[in-house]
Amino acid sequence: MARFISAIAARFVIALPYLWLLVFFLAPFLIVFKISLSEPALAMPPYQPVFDLFAGFAAFFEKARALSFSNYLWLLDDPLYVNAYLSSIWIATVSTLITLAVGYPIAYGMARAPASIRPTLLMLVILPFWTSFLIRVYAWIGILKPEGLLNQFLMFLGVIDEPLVILNTTTAIYIGIVYSYLPFMVLPLYSTLEKMDGSLIEAARDLGCPPMAAFWKVTFPMSLPGVVAGCMLVFIPAVGEFVIPDLLGGSQTLMIGKTLWTEFFNNRDWPVSSAVAVILLLILIVPIILFQRSQARSREAGN
Repeated sequence: MARFISAIAARFVIALPYLWLLVFFLAPFLIVFKISLSEPALAMPPYQPVFDLFAGFAAFFEKARALSFSNYLWLLDDPLYVNAYLSSIWIATVSTLITLAVGYPIAYGMARAPASIRPTLLMLVILPFWTSFLIRVYAWIGILKPEGLLNQFLMFLGVIDEPLVILNTTTAIYIGIVYSYLPFMVLPLYSTLEKMDGSLIEAARDLGCPPMAAFWKVTFPMSLPGVVAGCMLVFIPAVGEFVIPDLLGGSQTLMIGKTLWTEFFNNRDWPVSSAVAVILLLILIVPIILFQRSQARSREAGN
């Protein structure tokens, strides 16, 4: 009897996360996918057909015949949405590479710091999460605007003679994304580098390997799991970012997050905005699958 109860409890523990995903991910996704196959309507909700679960199976299947993929075909034919997807992927890729270039030295320095001060350094990396994300992005407006702190400081030093135009440009978006998502890059890198055996570096140096060559041949390859994890944690939310492009990029910035918001709230075209969201999710699934495959290969190599 005890063995039976233990088996039931084990299966319940395993089924619990799947139930969580079913309720909070799969069900909302199916609702959005169904709306993306509908047609816009001047009604509430603003799409047709609307299924009534109490109308019976005949009415359900009758309305299901009205669903179509016309919204997806229209998105693929409209250069606005295609350019928005491409622009979002490009900005997210560049931002991820910049974040990696900035975050790797920080994580490396934290991992090589004395053990007594590592918790303090880790707290300083996590410290920005203690304030609102929106407030932190708004603060960059005061820094980057023509009469902001950055231009005043550079003019005080004599580096520039007139204010630089940084706000409402793609450069401001890069700065905002790198600043906002830097902890997501540093933390997995630090976790990987901290566990690395330092004797391997010493062995490489004893064998005559220069410090830089030892870094690229030993340290960096062993930190690749942290690099991949950090890049995924930055790239995935950066593709669909809305707040940073809206506040720092200005009205001319073309990213899919802003396009989605415009279709949903301004145009009230729920079917098209749902199709935009579904395609965005499919785009983000690709790097997740690649990451999972790389993790599986690394585990197999370790075994």
